[in-house]
Amino acid sequence: MKKSLIEALKDQILIADGAIGTLLYSYGVDRCFEELNLSHPDEVIKVHKEYIAAGADIIQTNTYGANYEKLSRYGLEDSVKEINTKAVRLAKDAAQGDAYVLGTTGGIRAIKQNISIEEIKRSFREQLYCLLLEGVDGILLETYYDLQELKTVLAIAKRETNIPVIAQVSLHEPGVLQNGIKLKDALKQLEILGADVVGLNCRMGPFHMLSSLEEVPLPNTSFLSVYPNASLPNYEEGRFYYSAEPDYFGDIAKELRLQGARIIGGCCGTTPEHIRSMARKIKGLKPIKEKHVKIKKEIELTSSPTNKKLLHHQVKERKTVIVELDPPKHLDTDLFFEGAKALKDVGIDALTLADNPLASPRISNNAIGSLVQSKFDLTPLVHITCRDRNLIGLQSHLMGLHTLGLHNILAITGDPAKIGDFPGAASVYDLSSLELIQLIKQNNEGISFSGKSLREKTQFSVGAAFNPNFRHLDASVKRLEKKINAGADYFISQPIFGIEELYEIHEATKHLSVPIFIGIMPLMSSKNAEFLHHEVPGINVPVNTRKRMAEAGADPKKAREIGMSIAKSLLDTAIKLFNGIYIVTPFVRYDMSIELIHHLNEKNNSERKVPYGHHVI
Repeated sequence: MKKSLIEALKDQILIADGAIGTLLYSYGVDRCFEELNLSHPDEVIKVHKEYIAAGADIIQTNTYGANYEKLSRYGLEDSVKEINTKAVRLAKDAAQGDAYVLGTTGGIRAIKQNISIEEIKRSFREQLYCLLLEGVDGILLETYYDLQELKTVLAIAKRETNIPVIAQVSLHEPGVLQNGIKLKDALKQLEILGADVVGLNCRMGPFHMLSSLEEVPLPNTSFLSVYPNASLPNYEEGRFYYSAEPDYFGDIAKELRLQGARIIGGCCGTTPEHIRSMARKIKGLKPIKEKHVKIKKEIELTSSPTNKKLLHHQVKERKTVIVELDPPKHLDTDLFFEGAKALKDVGIDALTLADNPLASPRISNNAIGSLVQSKFDLTPLVHITCRDRNLIGLQSHLMGLHTLGLHNILAITGDPAKIGDFPGAASVYDLSSLELIQLIKQNNEGISFSGKSLREKTQFSVGAAFNPNFRHLDASVKRLEKKINAGADYFISQPIFGIEELYEIHEATKHLSVPIFIGIMPLMSSKNAEFLHHEVPGINVPVNTRKRMAEAGADPKKAREIGMSIAKSLLDTAIKLFNGIYIVTPFVRYDMSIELIHHLNEKNNSERKVPYGHHVI
């Protein structure tokens, strides 16, 4: 009679299978691999049998992405039970009792973190029950980049079953998870939660997995597993492929055994030949009982001197005024810098610089911001959109901003590319604004997205956008609360065009722990008001305000007077209710912003108060 999986691991090393998806891909199948359990069952059985013939003691079901969230990408979310049930039956049919069958579930969170834990719990439970009902020998939790997600599903699995549970993390960098926690500490947490086997899989080849395991001690109550990729992938003529030689893979497997691994298999790019090479070189060898753990020298983090111009500190202490002046759409910068200097001279606290607003290209705001800071000693507040940069670009951009000394930033999602000047351009959105805030705060701890040390802590003051113009204000406020939990230090609102709205916003947000810069934008004309209201996302101009602007008719001078009168009335109310004022300059008409600042000063002086800005505004 075959031993149980745990009994077998006590005195032997077990060989696991390789990448199911890679083998199916090599057969020319490029689609939802899990659906093949139903449409091409013979192909799935063939893969299982090839790995068993190569020497695999353990095979996994073809269910890595067979959960509600991932199957919904293919319109298959209602087929979770059918796909998982069939997968287990195919694997057991192939194994014929000669190999252990693990029911596989893959991590849902990878780069994007906007799937809630509650959604993950529901999706995992549904898949888990399907696998358990078919009688698998164990559960394999694999390719989890997010430790919180893995700990959550591990706890569910341990409550629902007594069969062995294998919990494996995936790394972007050797020896460290993406939140900066060390691999050895993560595996210890999984062991404490009851995982029978802990380990890592995917993303890295055998060399980097070996170096990662060198720092991991042998677990006290569980066993170690490792499923490396064949290598880094190559891309040629529209297809990915892996070039690692099976013999090399087998040689490294001997080293993995010496690091304490009891289950050794393969992930992306590994074929039956890789598994055959491993089996030939380590099958029959006894697992080690002791190991020397390599102690890696810690890299000491440094911190730059504290920046006294961080906006969230200022706005908590006193009334603070920031002004937006968009970078030019062309290379003639004279008017822009003329406006920046004039605004500096009237004492604004910061100049906010949009990041290609309305998806129209402008001079990069980090370049303009650096020049504004060096030319005029004026604090730039640089916006960052998720739309224009993938995760690599965002991390690089943040490092660049820190290096330039630009520490005040606004994290926003960004308008879709299709509304801008280049409608054929792609919107990236690797991250949402919430996830970008989290990334920036992680950088403030000296940790990059991958978990790698930046060797210096950034000191970003992170602003977030506030759109109070949704149909239901309470929904907007709940969004703010999520951004505060993500790490937002302050908020900047969309322009507000009604005094009643200012009071409503104050009442709805007065419980929040972070300050708000309330947006005020002078209207230029009736057409301007109607365009903003009807065509610009996130803007609401009340009907009374639009009627007042319509009174000017086609007279631009009168329109300006009415627009400025409305803006001044809004300012008078806003400054009583909020510590932060955000003036949006229309069409580089910085003279209008300066007039509003003078109005604030005159009202301030008449009431004999302390000036709003860092000097008289």
